[in-house]
Amino acid sequence: MIQDILPLHLQNQYEKKQPDDTSYMMIYRENKILVREGETLAFLTYRELQEICETAGEMAPQSIYLFSVGEETYFLTELPEHLTPEGYCFEKMFAVRSGKPKEHILAAATAWHLYEWYRDNRFCGRCGQKLMHNGTLRMLFCPACGNQVFPKIAPAVIVGVTDGEYILMTTYANREYKRYALIAGFTEIGETAEETVMREVQEEVGLKVKNIHYYKSQPWGFDQNLLLGYFCELDGERDIVLDTGELATAEWVHYSDVPEDPEGLSLTREMMSVFQKNFTSEKMS
Repeated sequence: MIQDILPLHLQNQYEKKQPDDTSYMMIYRENKILVREGETLAFLTYRELQEICETAGEMAPQSIYLFSVGEETYFLTELPEHLTPEGYCFEKMFAVRSGKPKEHILAAATAWHLYEWYRDNRFCGRCGQKLMHNGTLRMLFCPACGNQVFPKIAPAVIVGVTDGEYILMTTYANREYKRYALIAGFTEIGETAEETVMREVQEEVGLKVKNIHYYKSQPWGFDQNLLLGYFCELDGERDIVLDTGELATAEWVHYSDVPEDPEGLSLTREMMSVFQKNFTSEKMS
């Protein structure tokens, strides 16, 4: 029940917006999201939710304003299992990655990020009292001890290790995602992002790197991350010592063999494409 996830007596900027007929209602069950059946990724609207509830003779569930994307507003709500609407189904969040348009994929991931935060922070971790919403910030606080809880954002690096015309590409071990990826890992307490780059490369493939430079960042709500993209150059021998607990494969791939990016979604795939395009443009000039 959303009432068990969120205190509904909100007195802040996130409560002031109310859903209109076209607002998207973000509904999750475990690791799945309610979406319309079909190739286009679409969500239940508030008008549809009202019609479903009216037909069933029930009140429309309460909703929590999440964010806006342009003119589109998104709200977190729930739906009793017996009211699952015709033409909709619950899809795994991982499956949403292959949907269209891209903006709806990222909206679903961001809403998922907030849903998990609300769901997992109902009570104070310091004294056990029920958390309440702050009056001006997206923050939960404890009225008993004053503890403040902000949304969890975990910084992680994406690393494009290069050696001339080659880039190091990997595949994950024991993960649903089976396509090529780059070295990646979370920043640990007390280390800089650049130190994370060096440590993760050393741990996962046994290589040293130099000339580390920042590329760009991307919020990644699927895993509550802020991804920080870095390119760096191999420093020394190319011999890979694979951490089989993290990776299934790691290999040096020539820029001409870098696979196309069918999703146009992730920072990882963008960095692969940027590496390839840089060499392609040099060869053509």
